Parts: sequence; structure tokens; C-alpha cells
Amino acid sequence: MADKVALITGAARGIGLATAKTLLAEGWLVALLDRDADELPKAMADLGQAASGFVYDVSDPDAVNAALPDVLNRFGRLDALVNNAGVADFGPIAETDFARWRRVMETNLDGVFLMSQAAIPALKETKGTLVNIASISGLRASTLRVAYGTSKAAVIQLTKQQAAELGEFGIRANCVCPGPVRTKLAMAVHTQDIIDAYHDAIPLNRYGSEQEIAEVIAFLCSDKASYVTGQVIASDGGFESTGVGLPALRN
Repeated sequence: MADKVALITGAARGIGLATAKTLLAEGWLVALLDRDADELPKAMADLGQAASGFVYDVSDPDAVNAALPDVLNRFGRLDALVNNAGVADFGPIAETDFARWRRVMETNLDGVFLMSQAAIPALKETKGTLVNIASISGLRASTLRVAYGTSKAAVIQLTKQQAAELGEFGIRANCVCPGPVRTKLAMAVHTQDIIDAYHDAIPLNRYGSEQEIAEVIAFLCSDKASYVTGQVIASDGGFESTGVGLPALRN
């Protein structure tokens, strides 16, 4: 694995950072990309020489056009792109103005499109893979997620489009849809009523962990998934199978 390179966006924290650590442990070289110039160096502090950080904003076409050559100049190749960067800006439909809508779309959807398109030439050379991170909110409707959920549903369709068009070049494209994940941010904003409601609605009766999502992503990046493309994998404890909506979120 020493010569395989993965580029992970939104890698300064959360699922992105957990994925970087997982791939590094499996012998990958990893480029961590994030627009947070303060947080990224902290994340990089103990990752070792197999990891390099790159400060770019995936929603900015000019930044994306600079990012890929920068990564390739450092590593010489690209075998996997993990499009993890995203923003979670929730609100009622009536209170979601166009500025909020665009703020979500430009990172969650435009960023995936731009990064993937820029990476295609390098991925053709290695017969590499795209792993796009959507959300359970892209598979099932819920309150307060008109922009977020729509952006993630679009990422799912974009993934299928990529699989259909890029397969002839040996490029695989798959999508991971995390369900509720026990992050610091989630635990800070979820009331006990919401936590209880999620537990009741999830067959496994708990939140997932960042590491559990990272393991699925790492599998899809690996040669173990060499005949898997165009797939949407919900890593959600069974949440997607149990119905729509949580009453506690509507209060």
C-alpha cells in the first residue's frame, strides 16, 4: 500500500480525520484537505510523514484547480478521492433564504462535483476510486433539512452518474450515507429527547461512531471493493429502514 495515495476533503475533524487515520494505519499516503487553516495543523500534529495537509476551499473553483496539482506535486499520483467536506446548516423551509440554500449547496454539492471533475485525469491513470459522503438525510426526508437533505440526495445521484460514466476508465464511484453519529457537535446540540428518539428509531439502538463510518469508507477505497461501484451504502444502524421523521425534531 505504500505507493497508494488518498485525498480526503473536510479532513480537519470528524469523519474526515477518522478516515485519514484509518487509511494511514492501512499503509496509505494521505492528503488532508480543509479550508480551516487553524484546525488543520492541529489535526496533522501526530499523523506522521505519510500525511500532508492542504488548505483549500472545495466550493471555490479556482481553489480546486490549484489543489489537485498541489497534491499531485507532493505525492505524484492519486488513487482515491474521498469527498467528505460538507456543512450542516439546518432550518425550516420558510426560513431558508437563498443565501442559506447556496451556502449549503456550494460546499455539499458543488464541492463534490468540482473536486471529482478535477481528479478524473489522475484517477484514470491509476484506475482509482471516488467515495462521496452523503447522508441518511439524502435517503429519507426529515424536518429542518430542506437544503441539507436536498444537497445530499443530489450527491447520491451524482455518484451514480459518475459510476455510469467513469466505469469504462476503471474508476469506481460509491457513496456512503452516515446516519446519526456521536460527534462532539451532535452531542452539544441534541437534547436528551432527541437522543432518546434516535435510539428508539435506530434498530441498533445507538448512535454510530466516526470510526465506524471511516471503516466503510476505507473498504470502498480498497481493492477489496474492486467490483463495487455505483452503490449507496447507509452506515446508519438500520435507521433508513425504519420510517420517516422524528417527532422530537419537530418541537
